[in-house]
Amino acid sequence: MTVYDLTDEAIVDAPPEAVWEALIAEFRGAGRWWVPANTFATVSGSPDEVGGEVAVTVHTKGVDKGGPKLRFTARTRAVEPQRLLSVDYVSGVFRGTSDFYVEPLDGGRTKVGMHFVGRPNGFLKLLAKVADIGAEHSTATSEAFVRLGRILAAESAPAVRSGEAAQARKLEGSTR
Repeated sequence: MTVYDLTDEAIVDAPPEAVWEALIAEFRGAGRWWVPANTFATVSGSPDEVGGEVAVTVHTKGVDKGGPKLRFTARTRAVEPQRLLSVDYVSGVFRGTSDFYVEPLDGGRTKVGMHFVGRPNGFLKLLAKVADIGAEHSTATSEAFVRLGRILAAESAPAVRSGEAAQARKLEGSTR
Protein backbone atom coordinates (compact mmCIF):
# COMPACT_ATOMS: atom_id res chain seq x y z
CA MET A 1 0.00 0.00 0.00
CA THR A 2 1.31 3.46 -0.93
CA VAL A 3 1.81 5.82 2.00
CA TYR A 4 3.13 9.34 1.58
CA ASP A 5 5.19 11.03 4.28
CA LEU A 6 6.12 14.43 2.88
CA THR A 7 7.43 17.64 4.41
CA ASP A 8 7.61 20.86 2.41
CA GLU A 9 8.86 24.15 3.84
CA ALA A 10 9.68 27.68 2.77
CA ILE A 11 11.09 30.82 4.34
CA VAL A 12 8.78 33.80 3.88
CA ASP A 13 9.82 37.42 4.33
CA ALA A 14 6.80 38.26 6.47
CA PRO A 15 5.94 38.02 10.16
CA PRO A 16 4.27 34.83 11.45
CA GLU A 17 0.99 36.65 12.10
CA ALA A 18 0.68 37.57 8.41
CA VAL A 19 1.58 34.04 7.30
CA TRP A 20 -0.98 32.53 9.69
CA GLU A 21 -3.71 34.92 8.54
CA ALA A 22 -2.97 34.09 4.89
CA LEU A 23 -3.04 30.34 5.63
CA ILE A 24 -6.42 30.51 7.37
CA ALA A 25 -7.84 32.85 4.71
CA GLU A 26 -6.78 30.40 1.99
CA PHE A 27 -8.54 27.53 3.78
CA ARG A 28 -11.64 29.72 4.01
CA GLY A 29 -11.64 30.01 0.22
CA ALA A 30 -9.57 33.13 -0.54
CA GLY A 31 -7.97 31.45 -3.55
CA ARG A 32 -4.94 33.73 -3.54
CA TRP A 33 -1.81 31.61 -3.33
CA TRP A 34 -2.58 27.91 -3.53
CA VAL A 35 -4.31 28.41 -6.89
CA PRO A 36 -3.95 27.08 -9.59
CA ALA A 37 -3.28 23.71 -7.94
CA ASN A 38 -5.76 23.69 -5.04
CA THR A 39 -8.94 25.44 -4.02
CA PHE A 40 -10.63 25.32 -0.63
CA ALA A 41 -14.19 25.85 0.61
CA THR A 42 -15.48 25.78 4.17
CA VAL A 43 -17.92 22.92 4.71
CA SER A 44 -18.71 23.55 8.39
CA GLY A 45 -17.32 25.56 11.26
CA SER A 46 -14.06 27.37 10.67
CA PRO A 47 -10.73 25.89 9.59
CA ASP A 48 -9.01 27.43 12.60
CA GLU A 49 -11.38 25.73 15.07
CA VAL A 50 -11.30 22.07 16.11
CA GLY A 51 -13.98 20.20 14.15
CA GLY A 52 -14.09 22.72 11.29
CA GLU A 53 -14.23 21.06 7.87
CA VAL A 54 -12.83 22.23 4.56
CA ALA A 55 -13.45 20.74 1.12
CA VAL A 56 -10.20 20.59 -0.84
CA THR A 57 -10.10 20.28 -4.62
CA VAL A 58 -6.84 19.49 -6.38
CA HIS A 59 -7.03 20.76 -9.96
CA THR A 60 -4.60 18.45 -11.73
CA LYS A 61 -4.23 20.73 -14.76
CA GLY A 62 -5.04 23.99 -12.98
CA VAL A 63 -8.29 25.74 -12.14
CA ASP A 64 -10.65 25.87 -15.16
CA LYS A 65 -8.18 23.94 -17.35
CA GLY A 66 -9.92 20.55 -17.42
CA GLY A 67 -8.37 17.35 -16.21
CA PRO A 68 -9.36 15.24 -13.24
CA LYS A 69 -10.32 16.94 -10.00
CA LEU A 70 -9.20 15.23 -6.80
CA ARG A 71 -11.52 16.00 -3.90
CA PHE A 72 -11.21 15.33 -0.20
CA THR A 73 -12.33 16.77 3.12
CA ALA A 74 -10.02 18.02 5.87
CA ARG A 75 -11.29 18.19 9.46
CA THR A 76 -9.36 20.31 11.95
CA ARG A 77 -7.94 18.17 14.74
CA ALA A 78 -5.80 20.72 16.65
CA VAL A 79 -5.00 24.42 16.56
CA GLU A 80 -2.27 26.46 18.18
CA PRO A 81 -3.08 29.95 16.83
CA GLN A 82 -0.31 31.44 14.72
CA ARG A 83 1.75 28.24 15.12
CA LEU A 84 0.04 24.99 14.12
CA LEU A 85 -3.02 23.75 12.28
CA SER A 86 -3.47 19.95 12.27
CA VAL A 87 -6.06 18.28 10.08
CA ASP A 88 -7.33 14.78 9.37
CA TYR A 89 -8.39 13.81 5.85
CA VAL A 90 -11.71 12.12 6.52
CA SER A 91 -13.30 11.55 3.12
CA GLY A 92 -12.42 11.63 -0.55
CA VAL A 93 -9.23 10.63 -2.35
CA PHE A 94 -6.87 10.89 0.64
CA ARG A 95 -6.91 9.46 4.15
CA GLY A 96 -4.33 10.73 6.59
CA THR A 97 -3.13 13.88 8.31
CA SER A 98 -1.38 17.16 7.70
CA ASP A 99 0.28 19.60 10.03
CA PHE A 100 0.67 23.15 8.77
CA TYR A 101 3.16 25.03 10.88
CA VAL A 102 4.36 28.60 11.17
CA GLU A 103 7.66 29.30 12.95
CA PRO A 104 9.02 32.79 13.62
CA LEU A 105 12.58 33.46 12.48
CA ASP A 106 14.95 36.35 13.03
CA GLY A 107 14.49 39.49 10.99
CA GLY A 108 10.69 39.30 10.77
CA ARG A 109 10.83 36.21 8.58
CA THR A 110 8.82 33.03 8.98
CA LYS A 111 9.22 29.36 8.18
CA VAL A 112 5.98 27.88 6.86
CA GLY A 113 5.63 24.18 6.34
CA MET A 114 3.34 21.26 5.70
CA HIS A 115 3.89 17.71 6.92
CA PHE A 116 1.55 15.37 5.05
CA VAL A 117 1.14 11.70 5.94
CA GLY A 118 -1.50 9.96 3.90
CA ARG A 119 -2.53 7.24 1.56
CA PRO A 120 -4.54 7.37 -1.63
CA ASN A 121 -8.15 6.27 -1.48
CA GLY A 122 -10.66 5.26 -4.15
CA PHE A 123 -9.61 5.83 -7.78
CA LEU A 124 -6.47 7.66 -6.60
CA LYS A 125 -5.07 4.25 -5.61
CA LEU A 126 -5.03 3.34 -9.30
CA LEU A 127 -3.67 6.70 -10.40
CA ALA A 128 -0.87 6.40 -7.82
CA LYS A 129 0.39 3.32 -9.67
CA VAL A 130 1.16 5.35 -12.80
CA ALA A 131 1.78 8.88 -11.47
CA ASP A 132 4.17 10.14 -8.81
CA ILE A 133 1.52 11.68 -6.58
CA GLY A 134 4.05 12.44 -3.84
CA ALA A 135 6.30 14.45 -6.17
CA GLU A 136 3.31 16.30 -7.60
CA HIS A 137 2.07 17.08 -4.09
CA SER A 138 5.45 18.48 -3.04
CA THR A 139 5.80 20.52 -6.23
CA ALA A 140 2.35 22.08 -5.81
CA THR A 141 2.95 22.81 -2.12
CA SER A 142 6.38 24.35 -2.73
CA GLU A 143 5.03 26.51 -5.56
CA ALA A 144 2.15 27.64 -3.32
CA PHE A 145 4.58 28.66 -0.58
CA VAL A 146 6.62 30.67 -3.11
CA ARG A 147 3.44 32.49 -4.24
CA LEU A 148 2.53 33.13 -0.60
CA GLY A 149 5.94 34.73 -0.04
CA ARG A 150 5.58 36.93 -3.12
CA ILE A 151 2.09 38.07 -2.15
CA LEU A 152 3.05 38.91 1.42
CA ALA A 153 6.22 40.71 0.27
CA ALA A 154 4.19 42.79 -2.19
CA GLU A 155 1.61 43.63 0.46
CA SER A 156 4.22 44.75 2.98
CA ALA A 157 6.37 46.72 0.51
CA PRO A 158 3.99 49.72 0.14
CA ALA A 159 3.57 49.91 3.92
CA VAL A 160 7.32 49.93 4.38
CA ARG A 161 7.77 52.56 1.67
CA SER A 162 5.05 54.81 3.07
CA GLY A 163 6.51 54.38 6.55
CA GLU A 164 9.95 55.33 5.24
CA ALA A 165 8.45 58.31 3.42
CA ALA A 166 6.69 59.47 6.58
CA GLN A 167 9.94 59.15 8.52
CA ALA A 168 11.78 61.11 5.82
CA ARG A 169 9.14 63.88 5.91
CA LYS A 170 9.40 63.99 9.69
CA LEU A 171 13.19 64.31 9.54
CA GLU A 172 12.96 66.87 6.74
CA GLY A 173 10.50 68.94 8.78
CA SER A 174 12.78 68.92 11.82
CA THR A 175 15.70 70.33 9.83
CA ARG A 176 13.82 73.41 8.54
